[in-house]
Amino acid sequence: MNEEKKSKKGGGFILGAALGAIAGAVAGILTAPKSGKETRKDIEREGKKAIKSAEKKIKELEKQGKQAAKNIGTEGKRVAASAKKTATKTASTAKKTAAKTAKTAKNKTADTLEKTAKKLRK
Repeated sequence: MNEEKKSKKGGGFILGAALGAIAGAVAGILTAPKSGKETRKDIEREGKKAIKSAEKKIKELEKQGKQAAKNIGTEGKRVAASAKKTATKTASTAKKTAAKTAKTAKNKTADTLEKTAKKLRK
C-alpha cells in the first residue's frame, strides 16, 4: 500500500475518532444534571478542545500534503531524467544506424555503377 493511501486511511480514522469524541462529549454535557450556566461553560470548554483538536489535525494534514507534493515533484524529476537518458540513447543508436545504412547504400550504389560501367564497355 502506498503512502498516500495509508495517510488517507489514517486521516479518516483520526477524523472519525475526533468527531466521535466530540459527539460523546456533547451528549454527556447535554444529559448531565447541571445548571444552565455550568452546561454552557462545559459546552464552551469542549468546543475549545474540539477547535484545538481540529487545528492540530489540519496542521498534520497540511504537513502530509506538502510531503506528498514534494514526493511527487521528486518522482517527476526522476522520471524526466530517465526519459531524457532513454531519448539520448535512442537518438544515438538511430544516428549510428542511419550512418551505417547510408554507408551500405553508398557502397552498393558504387558497386552497381561499377558493374553497369563494365557491362557498357563490353
